[in-house]
Amino acid sequence: MWFKNLHLYRLPRNWAADAEQLAAQLGKLTQQGCHATDPRSIGWVAPRDGGALVHSVNQQWLLALGVEEKLLPASIVKRFASDKAKEIEEAEGRRIGRREMREIQQEMTLELLPRAFIRSRSTYGWIDPINGWLVIDSASPAKAEEFLEHLHKSLDALPAKVLKVTQSPSAAMTGWVADGEAPVGFTLDQDLELRSTDKASVRYVNHTLEGEEIRQHIATGKIVTRLAMTWNDRISFVLNDQLQIKRLVFLDILKEQAEGQGENADERFDIDFTLMTGEVAQLLDDLVAALGGEAAAMA
Repeated sequence: MWFKNLHLYRLPRNWAADAEQLAAQLGKLTQQGCHATDPRSIGWVAPRDGGALVHSVNQQWLLALGVEEKLLPASIVKRFASDKAKEIEEAEGRRIGRREMREIQQEMTLELLPRAFIRSRSTYGWIDPINGWLVIDSASPAKAEEFLEHLHKSLDALPAKVLKVTQSPSAAMTGWVADGEAPVGFTLDQDLELRSTDKASVRYVNHTLEGEEIRQHIATGKIVTRLAMTWNDRISFVLNDQLQIKRLVFLDILKEQAEGQGENADERFDIDFTLMTGEVAQLLDDLVAALGGEAAAMA
């Protein structure tokens, strides 16, 4: 269980919540699966097969939002509707109008949905009630927002807020690159993107950041919007201007700590989850500090 793309939300530290109570509230909106004519189904599923809706290890909670979607391309519906319309025209000797054609398309959709292929996916979220974090693992902002919205619907109260820091990520990253100096505990890696006010961008991959070319871009007004970094030689990642952490990679030195531990898959999963949450919590604290601290403390 290793997260890869982090969307960050703040909860009150020492949030007075209970895993069993949380699971009971999630149980009201579990995934029921796509019925014959349902195009989509969404709801909470157990992160571990046969487990609870809230997988709790050392007061760290893992949640999973399951989504099933019927794959029914519009082109298929259109073809079947067209064939149906031709049959009616030939049988009744009249032309099909636009309104009737829409009705035929709706009819074909309902007829085809039971035979459509179902695609399943899950989005995972981690709640740290002690340190006050809600972290959603998704490369897609839309899927992260979907997770958050469903969590709001499920819980009586969710005091989650988007993380806000004193210094904007772009300003901080631009300063680090311009000065050639990373904040304490971090190193700057060889991957970055700069963008001008007119949205023109320049991307460097596997490129040294110490060249005059990059400094010239900054001198002409471009700001850094993506920057690859490594934290304490343990985790590498890309930070973007929206304060999202992308391409999170737990380095070998960290994963070696978990190797050989645990007698079965369940124990190894819990060990990995404990290691991941502990390390990421420290990373987030250091990153927030590097960005000047939180803009407003939560009560």
